[in-house]
Amino acid sequence: MHCRIENLSMQETYRFQSKLRILNLQTKNRTRNRHRFSSPVVHQDEGINDLRERKPEPPDEHDGTYVFRCSSPGLYQCRESGLVFDMKGEGDVSYRIVPWERRLLSQHGKKPAGPLFDISCQQQSVAQLHLPHCEIHPTEGCNFLSVAHIHDEGIEFIRPEKITETHLIISITGFSAFGNVKEEDSPLGPIRALVLLFYKPPVYPNVRSYLNILLLPKNIVTRNVKRTRKKLFGLETFIDVPPNCKLWPDRLYTLSTDPGNDLVWVQPTEAEFDAESNNCETLIQVTLEDITGDIELSLKEKSDSSCVWKRRVRLSPQGLKRGLTSAEQLKNIRTKIIEGITNANLQKLLDRLFDVNVLTYDDKEFIRTERATSEKNRALVDTVMNKGDQASSEMIHLLCGIDPCLSRDSSHSKLPHFP
Repeated sequence: MHCRIENLSMQETYRFQSKLRILNLQTKNRTRNRHRFSSPVVHQDEGINDLRERKPEPPDEHDGTYVFRCSSPGLYQCRESGLVFDMKGEGDVSYRIVPWERRLLSQHGKKPAGPLFDISCQQQSVAQLHLPHCEIHPTEGCNFLSVAHIHDEGIEFIRPEKITETHLIISITGFSAFGNVKEEDSPLGPIRALVLLFYKPPVYPNVRSYLNILLLPKNIVTRNVKRTRKKLFGLETFIDVPPNCKLWPDRLYTLSTDPGNDLVWVQPTEAEFDAESNNCETLIQVTLEDITGDIELSLKEKSDSSCVWKRRVRLSPQGLKRGLTSAEQLKNIRTKIIEGITNANLQKLLDRLFDVNVLTYDDKEFIRTERATSEKNRALVDTVMNKGDQASSEMIHLLCGIDPCLSRDSSHSKLPHFP
């Protein structure tokens, strides 16, 4: 069963209200109902040693559906979303992220506290669902949290049976859309958040580049953000630095850089953190008017100038020749790459290029069908070169990070290298 999400007419809204069944999921036993109506208890994460972490199959390019295969009963965690499925048997779970109907939530004094997942399992073998949250527990617990279940017949709000440090746990008997919500008047406090960086490298003959910064709740699906940004803004380099921090919703934050001169400027000068938004658009942008190696970024709370996140970021390989495009640079070092990359580093490079959407799933599998490592390297570099300058720039950047030994050993060649 798939959820229906659309703008509601007054008649439809009345129908939803009349069918609203808060904490009244049909169950097979009364024990489960008693858990729903009792106040949830915050627990330390349990059963972590029994948790099997898996990566889902690549999402469908059309609607972003992930498929997660579970081979036997047990606890399975999706590496992409953080969702945990307590399986009572073998099953294939599929899910995708769908938009919230905020007006409907607001009518019941609720607001989003994470993504809304449209979940299905043909085998009906999911016993419990663990949805990740990003709250930092206040002393009175997290009684303001619940799980919204949106289906064809209406909406219901489920009180979690258990709240751990990272997840809300509910039992389920049917499938459609599930997502964390909180009371609109819930207590204010910092939440776990992410600072995500997307780099738009220079394209010859220009040397100007852009570093785009997003502030998002921790329970968003990063891969979905990458996919959405690719559709909106084209190819970017996702900069994989530790993103975790704690941010206060609705407070203003400022970003500073080192070096901070006339060739580096930040806009806007301040930005508000919206904890309810899964907006993938840029919140703060750093414009670099020259090729830059390392840059230090500091995110501070405006009210007291306290630093909440600080990282040193390597934006582009030093030694890039300004007179050549990225594709031309990759062509110049083609032989060195073919002869020098080990199979282990090649596999890492393939995965990273796939993660940042330079390679498609078919590209990756085609390259892996080649028998010899050198032939795989040749197929990879030729495939990326044919995709143009931005793809070539991405590969050069990732290669220097994955295989620094190759980069250092090539200090007298045309291969860009880090000191």
